[in-house]
Amino acid sequence: MPRNQTAPKDRRSGYSLTEIMVVLVIIGLLVALVGPQLFRFVGRANSDTAEAQIESISTQLSFYRLENGDYPDSAQGLSALVLEDGQPVPDDPWDRAYVYEYIGPGRARIGTYGRDGEEGGEGEDADIFRNLQ
Repeated sequence: MPRNQTAPKDRRSGYSLTEIMVVLVIIGLLVALVGPQLFRFVGRANSDTAEAQIESISTQLSFYRLENGDYPDSAQGLSALVLEDGQPVPDDPWDRAYVYEYIGPGRARIGTYGRDGEEGGEGEDADIFRNLQ
């Protein structure tokens, strides 16, 4: 072998452990910074969906009252109600039935207790109710 020639080098391409670790750290930082913001928007979307559904149910309850003279009583509840498309009343975004209360002649209340399913709360746990008269 001539003196100026060197043995062929093994030239396998790939990433070093350091490069992989740097990429993983960057991805971890992005997830840590962006993730909570995304979940906040998802929570707000659930509350907005609940408000829209309550508004739709309230409208149908008003039509029920016009046709029948009063809101359904507590025994009938929302089972007496069929929405515009012929579907029954859906569950709230947290997979619980909407709360319906017949208060008295010409008065009722419809809503949800939010994500936690308990009275009170803030943010996504806040109660969303509409009084009907």
